[in-house]
Amino acid sequence: MLQFQPPGFGHKVINTSLGKMVYYTQTTTPWLDTDIEDLPLLLFLHNFGGGASAYEWSKVYSAFAFTHRILAPDLIGWGESAHPVRDYQISDYLSAIAQFISQTCRQPVTVVASSLTAAFTIRLAITQPDLFQKLFLVCPSGFDDFGQGAGRRLPLSVINTPLLDNLIYALGAENEFAVRNFLQSFLFAKPERVSEEMVEAYLTSAQQPNAKFAALAFLRGDLYFDLSLYIQQLTIPTVVFWGEKAQFTSIKLGRRLANLNIDAIQKFYAIADAGVLPHLEIPEIVIGLLQRYL
Repeated sequence: MLQFQPPGFGHKVINTSLGKMVYYTQTTTPWLDTDIEDLPLLLFLHNFGGGASAYEWSKVYSAFAFTHRILAPDLIGWGESAHPVRDYQISDYLSAIAQFISQTCRQPVTVVASSLTAAFTIRLAITQPDLFQKLFLVCPSGFDDFGQGAGRRLPLSVINTPLLDNLIYALGAENEFAVRNFLQSFLFAKPERVSEEMVEAYLTSAQQPNAKFAALAFLRGDLYFDLSLYIQQLTIPTVVFWGEKAQFTSIKLGRRLANLNIDAIQKFYAIADAGVLPHLEIPEIVIGLLQRYL
């Protein structure tokens, strides 16, 4: 979805075992005044949920385009990347993210990731620490942390009913009203911060062919896990940001997770008056925080 990227950013493609993965990076002026191949790497990974894509971080990463080589992929099943028809599992995303890093990064990478994808990043950093330099994570959660499910809002019998699942996705993600309501009611602390561009970007991603399969896997809880069982094994230096008004994954949960590993998690920063996506809701705050810790 190149039309929603900042000026000077274009898209490139790599091939993974699950299909093509599109990513956005500096391709034209003004960013090419420097040799971006010599710059340190900064990888941005978006959250899951209907209409998710790399657009989620687009208000942040251009602020670092003169100092870092930016990589912002649409994950498999989302945005303009491949949408294979399959029952997505956690292993699919651990493998795809690892393949992406291996193919695009010649050195350990600093990752900025959010929510469930941030939790996947923690698991990957535990098993393949050589891929990572540092982690900046926004509201990392496995959505079943400490055995307390946080994300599923519909009975599995409803979600898995043939034809009904199509209706659920059409009503819940493929129309403008639903997308706007989702952003305003669940993702943002202040609904007036949702712009028409945000609604259009999420709607465009949600309407991609076969986009429902990854979204329904998330809604069913197929991708959920208990992050508390893994986070203590993390050794990569990590900074955590958490929107104080994040729904489903509260800041109380965030502090509880962070306290399990005070050696690796060097700082836990609460972002006031923000929901689960502070980098889209109030990007200037997240830019400032990243600049401080980078």
